[in-house]
This record gives sequence, C-alpha cells and structure tokens, in this order.
Amino acid sequence: MNEPQTPESAPVEKSLPEPQGDAASETAAAVSSEKSFAQRMFGDNGLVTAGGRLSAYVLCGAFTLYFVMWLGASLFSDGHGVRRLWGEMYEEAAWVLGAVMPAFLMARLEGREVGVYGLPRQQAFGKMFWIGALWGLASLTVLILVLRGVHAFYFGAVVLHGARVLKFALFWGVYFVLVGIFEEFLFRGYTMYTLSRVMGFWPTAVVLSLAFAVVHWRNTGETWVGLLGVVAIGLFFCLTLYRTGNLWFGVGFHAFWDWGQTYLYSVPDSGTMEIGHLMRPSFHGPDWLTGGTVGPEASVLCFVVIASVSAVFAWRYREVRYGAGKNC
Repeated sequence: MNEPQTPESAPVEKSLPEPQGDAASETAAAVSSEKSFAQRMFGDNGLVTAGGRLSAYVLCGAFTLYFVMWLGASLFSDGHGVRRLWGEMYEEAAWVLGAVMPAFLMARLEGREVGVYGLPRQQAFGKMFWIGALWGLASLTVLILVLRGVHAFYFGAVVLHGARVLKFALFWGVYFVLVGIFEEFLFRGYTMYTLSRVMGFWPTAVVLSLAFAVVHWRNTGETWVGLLGVVAIGLFFCLTLYRTGNLWFGVGFHAFWDWGQTYLYSVPDSGTMEIGHLMRPSFHGPDWLTGGTVGPEASVLCFVVIASVSAVFAWRYREVRYGAGKNC
C-alpha cells in the first residue's frame, strides 16, 4: 500500500522545454516581427510620416470627443443654473479624454511608453504639479498686487459666504485642473513630441503657442493684446516642459493661474467671466494697464510678470530634461 505523498515527496511537475535550434529562431523571429510591424509603420522612420501620425491622433481624438459628448447630451440638455456648470465640467472632461486617450493608441503603435508624451503616470499630481500650482498662483498674485499698487484694481466685497465658499473653490479647482491637462497635453503633449522630432523643439514651440492663441481667439471679450499674452504664456509653458521634462509643472501652473483669475480674484480669464466667483472687484484705468474685457492677461504688466517668472524659472531649472526619458 502506497504511503500518502507529502508536499516534499510529491513529484515536481516539469516545465515545458524551451524551443531549441531552428524552432527557437522561428519563435524569436515571429515575436520580433509582431513587435516591429507597427513600429515599422508608425515609428520615427516608419512608412507613416509625422503628419500622418498627427492626423491619426486628431481623428481618434475627434471620435472620442464626439462619442463622450453624445453620451452626455441627454444629461445636460438644460443649460441653466447648476446644471449648466456641471455641463461645463462634463464637457471639459470630454475634451481631456479626446486629447489624452488617443495618445495611448499612438504609443502602442509607435512602440513607446505613453509617458514620453509629457504626462508620466508615476508623477501624476506629485511634487512638480504642486510646485507649478504654487508658482502659478503666486505669479498671478504678484500681477494683481502690482495692479492694486498702481490703483488699477480694487478687490471689492466678498460675495460668497458659508459652505458656498468651499463648494465653488473645489468646483473651479477640479474644473481648471481638467483645463490644464487638456490644453497642456493638446498643445505640448503628443503634438509637441511628434512635431519637435521633425522641426526641432523651439520652432515647434512657436508654432504651437500661436495655435494656442488661435484657440483662445473665440473667447468672448478677447483682444489682440490678450492673444499676445496667450502666446507669451504658451512659450513659458514650453520652457517649463523643456527644463522639467514633462507637463506636470505646467499643468499645475496653468490650473491655478486660471483658478486664481476665475474664482479667487474674480477677474475675467481670457475674456470669460464665470459665476461662482469669490469677490466683486473693479478695474480703473486704460485697457493697456487693466487688460480691459480680457482681464489681467492683456495688461502690459502681465508681459513683465511672465518675462520675470520665465527668467527666474530658467535660473532655477537649468538642466534640459525634455526627451531624456527612455524609449523616446
């Protein structure tokens, strides 16, 4: 009668032998062919040009945006009051998905890590994001205080009270983080990565900063001076990408610069005023000083602040890190 086998005495199942000789060569070749086919088509030296890859990215983004907006159409058909605000939040989230999701497909086709396009997941909302947020809010605060010092801006009375202060602060905080992710990735993410490998970084930065301004052109109340301010800020964001190696600093700066304008200081943001702002301020003086209907971004002082912040940033972050990651 056989004794029961213990785990120590039980026979060990042998693993299947590795392919040897010609079989191993055929297997390796098949794997290599499977991995490299998409790269031969969509890689840097592939059959599909940079223009073709960008076209694929844009088409996938347009489809994603259309599909997500279609899903939410019935939820936010009534564009009034609180429902309108949540509709704006949903729409901004849809733009984020339209900009970011196609990059995952393109990364797969090009044989890259999706993080090389500017938003590495391991750094999401980490140290650089919050440093950027601090820089953004501090830079705007300097601009507002200078305007107050020359008697062009007055804070006015606080118009939100109680729980509404926190509710709207959180709402606009989340909203502008979405704005930051969307606009930074659209203009300085996949598009920047793809074009800069053909045109070079700074020529691409100029082209995309001009495109960044064109998108803001449709804002109500925008002016040509305000658009120049958008170009200047866009070039600064390109500098932050060039020196930090990714977009997280720029996303934080962008989000809290906009949050400070719309909510905290309650001023027009690129010509747009939203409800749920904290104060009721006022401007006094010529448009070249106050920014007029555009807001502080069109003030001549904004150009001084952005130039100063750019100089300090370039001094603080001296190493060029763009493209330093693996699989670039």
